Amino acid sequence: MADAALNAPAHHDTPAPTDAVRRHDPEARGFASDNYAGVHPEILSAIALANGGHQIAYGGDDYTAHLQEVFRSHFGPRAEAFPVFNGTGANVVSLQALLPRWGAVVAAESAHINVDECGAPEKMAGIKLLTVPTPDGKLTPELIDRQAWGWGDEHRAQPLAVSITQTTELGTCYTAEEVAAICAHAHEHGMLVHMDGSRLANAAATLGRPLREFTTDAGVDVLSFGGTKNGLLFGEAVVVLNPERVRDLPYLRKMSMQLASKMRFVSVQFEALLSGDLWLRSAAHANAMAKRLEAAVRAVDGVEVVRPVQANAVFALLPREVSERLQKQYRFYFWDEHTGEVRWMTAFDTTEADIDAFAAAIAEEMSRS
Repeated sequence: MADAALNAPAHHDTPAPTDAVRRHDPEARGFASDNYAGVHPEILSAIALANGGHQIAYGGDDYTAHLQEVFRSHFGPRAEAFPVFNGTGANVVSLQALLPRWGAVVAAESAHINVDECGAPEKMAGIKLLTVPTPDGKLTPELIDRQAWGWGDEHRAQPLAVSITQTTELGTCYTAEEVAAICAHAHEHGMLVHMDGSRLANAAATLGRPLREFTTDAGVDVLSFGGTKNGLLFGEAVVVLNPERVRDLPYLRKMSMQLASKMRFVSVQFEALLSGDLWLRSAAHANAMAKRLEAAVRAVDGVEVVRPVQANAVFALLPREVSERLQKQYRFYFWDEHTGEVRWMTAFDTTEADIDAFAAAIAEEMSRS
């Protein structure tokens, strides 16, 4: 048997049969999260392209080497990308790269790092979060100043960084000018700026401006760049935009368990996403579907759209019993259990028919209320 194994061909032209069984309806759609969507076919093709043969592990492969050129084409010649597994990992690694052990980061109270990461920045990285309530999820220089004080006071965690989310958790979008004002204000105080860009492509589609214009050129120091919400199988990237101030990423990534051994399969996804217009095409489509949903539900008596629809999220108020009945047909979440506010998300694979069917279901359930 050992000799047979040694003499086996290096690869097979015909894939071996699989015992896997499809266990879901591929036509089913929901509105809970853009993470629910599958993988874009162009991304799947890229992963298959990178398969076969051996490549150096842990980022020494040809795909990761070329990826640096791809990211620099969008973020400038000094940008350096570090692929990681997920968004929480990207945020934790980024913030660690900005702060000493006694450092703190100012963030919106609604920020993902504060609400949805199970305390990872504080528990895993030892970073104090100094949060500020915001009406629309967006920080301003004035709001930052509510927590940006106490430098030199050994009794207080030192506010040395600001973290903003683009687009925000409330579906709003910072303009390039707003980002620049925040960065200038933070830098004046000796603070660095992190951007959680899990939906950065959606922001670019909304703003109609290049990625660099509201990141690198606006003064952002380090970026968590999102891929999973825009059609990737898995993977995000930490993008260092200010290498003079952001250091030690290779060590922090490994220490934080975010270094992929077969990194070529993460990197090739970003190459497929960013080398052409797939990133913008997919995000623009998701945004357009959210606008279509907003227009449809505004025509339904009793449904109130309660936040600006600036990307691929629609926040609405409707009777709780209606939402609960709808959830038996479509997946979506309550955003605020107290008020009954719900969030509906669209994705790259949401179709006009999906939107129209969901809007019709909303109208029908409202007529029964």
